[in-house]
Amino acid sequence: MPEQQIVYHMLRYFIKIRGLTEVTDNTGAKIISNYNVKTLMLWACELKPRSWWTDGVNVVRICVELFHTLAVWLTDARCQHYFISNCNLMDRVNKSNSSYVQIIVMNIAPVSQLWLAEWFTDNYIQKCARLWPGFASALFDNISTRTDTEKAVSAVVQLRFITSPLCSYRSFTAAQQSIIQHVSEGSLTVRLCLQWMTELAKLDRDLNYYFTAVTFLHAGRKITTNLLDDKLLDVLATICLQSNDLRRCRNARHSSMLSLSQAAMLMKVVANNSRSTVQLIEIELSKAYLYRVLRCKDSDSDSIYCLANIYLAVLYYTTGQYQPAIDHCTLVTRSQDHSRCSSHVVQGELLPKIDDEIDNILGLAVFYQYVRTATSSQQHQNQHVSVFTTELFAHYLCVRCLLVTQCPKLTSTPLTSENRRCQDSLCELSEMFVTDVLAFKSVHTAKYPDHLRQVMFVEAQTKPVTSVQLDTSELVELLQQSAVEHLTMSRQLEAQKFGHVAVIVTTDYDALYAYRCGEYQRCLQLSATSLHALIFHFSPMSMVFSYLEFIPLMDDDIASLIGLMLIVNPSCRDSTNGNISISPLTLSLYLVTQCQLKLHHSVTALVQTLNYIVLACRKLGYLYTSFDLLLFKLTERKILMHTSEVSRSAVQIISVLLYYCMISP
Repeated sequence: MPEQQIVYHMLRYFIKIRGLTEVTDNTGAKIISNYNVKTLMLWACELKPRSWWTDGVNVVRICVELFHTLAVWLTDARCQHYFISNCNLMDRVNKSNSSYVQIIVMNIAPVSQLWLAEWFTDNYIQKCARLWPGFASALFDNISTRTDTEKAVSAVVQLRFITSPLCSYRSFTAAQQSIIQHVSEGSLTVRLCLQWMTELAKLDRDLNYYFTAVTFLHAGRKITTNLLDDKLLDVLATICLQSNDLRRCRNARHSSMLSLSQAAMLMKVVANNSRSTVQLIEIELSKAYLYRVLRCKDSDSDSIYCLANIYLAVLYYTTGQYQPAIDHCTLVTRSQDHSRCSSHVVQGELLPKIDDEIDNILGLAVFYQYVRTATSSQQHQNQHVSVFTTELFAHYLCVRCLLVTQCPKLTSTPLTSENRRCQDSLCELSEMFVTDVLAFKSVHTAKYPDHLRQVMFVEAQTKPVTSVQLDTSELVELLQQSAVEHLTMSRQLEAQKFGHVAVIVTTDYDALYAYRCGEYQRCLQLSATSLHALIFHFSPMSMVFSYLEFIPLMDDDIASLIGLMLIVNPSCRDSTNGNISISPLTLSLYLVTQCQLKLHHSVTALVQTLNYIVLACRKLGYLYTSFDLLLFKLTERKILMHTSEVSRSAVQIISVLLYYCMISP
């Protein structure tokens, strides 16, 4: 516990400064070492109750008691090893060196709380206070009474209370910049991801949200330029699952079975969770793994081929992409040999939410198995309960897709023909499951409206699917959306921790994304709220970094401005010189202006925004970056270009004031 760490540090510091670890016997051997202090602490942590450490915390009292315990150990020549039984760390202490032992005992046995408190004030707290220039260290220059000491110590404690949260906040933001720098400039692997997640969990779990967001943005950028390769696919799966097996990932890249198991892990997670953005990403990653199954050289067997296609059909169905779902079902039903498909069946536990019928079928199958086992006492019958035969499930899913599409342009095979093929397949099977019968019963006896009975396949649907590569456009969009959600969550946690020492806007990334999506009214509300919170507070602010990963969240004008600045001043590319960052105040003003222009607000509103820019320049003073200055000028220019001739003179007067604010802090 923190209390125990402080006590351990105080014990070691006292013994070191007093030179007790340097006391040796007549042979030159040390009487005690830091290991004796560590053993003392380990026994105390085990034998003393938690209340002894935490109730009315007094670390000086605890240190005194432990020093007295150590004195008894030295006097009795016993110090039981914490890890090894029947091992006495003081078996060398005897009558021949008792005089040397007494030197140590006389230094720690008489120690009292008052004496130890004064000793630490003189020898520890004063040294710490010297590190702070100003009144705190000066208070220790003229200490003559106990009251003076108490005032000096209180001043140090108060200064620590004020500065510690601010230092913690600066460390937190520095950690964020370190994360984005290493992810952006490095090459993420599964091993690195696991190391990052492990270390961030030790340092600050809240930083994991930021790491996930940055990784998603990084992956989206890489996919846009280089498609989704195997290494990046494994990285994204690791982030979503929050764990992974490095060796298994490497082997799965050349094995259809292992790739299928990677997809199954993601599908199982999706099946047990609601449809959040992360779950939609996991669905897309499952598709990518299944396409990799089809690309593997050992995927020629009909069993793996059919199973991969049926799972792809299921995933496309759940995301509302019925045409690809029908295509993959067709590949399964037209497979030449289904005799080996029985060795690989559709696992019900892997199926995400398809419809209520499937849920009911799986529930009835489990109930039927329970009744059958209870009445016949055949315990071995409880296998293959929640599974479907691959071919029959493909027919069932195909019918469901046809019912949903309701497209009037379909001109090939009617729905009734698909039902008939499903019935023929059922009759030809030598082995089937109860779930197969229930699924067939569900689609065969359903009462379909007359206009749905004539629903047919599109002619192209009967052609085999030739692509074995995932269309990544949807995945990139989901990665960006989820990244914004994680960044917003990170901001909220940041505000909970450090809101009392800094003005932290929690909706800056959300506003950026809303503007990018054309939701101008929502962006205006978010940005205006942030603007009013920032403009009248003089506190540190959380910055928005402009590494390449964040560029897709910004509009074309900001992206172009960043590009021009990098061309003019290439040193901005070097992270050691400080990558381009944007003040949230500057960003809020820009977004408010853009939304007002898009929504055709009045000139009065634009003039008010220009007034805010003047206030912002005065507020930031020397703190605004060169990019903030450029963005202020761009915002001003946009307002001038959209005002009428009548009101432009008034706006230009404010612009002159703005100019002087910029050149004279």
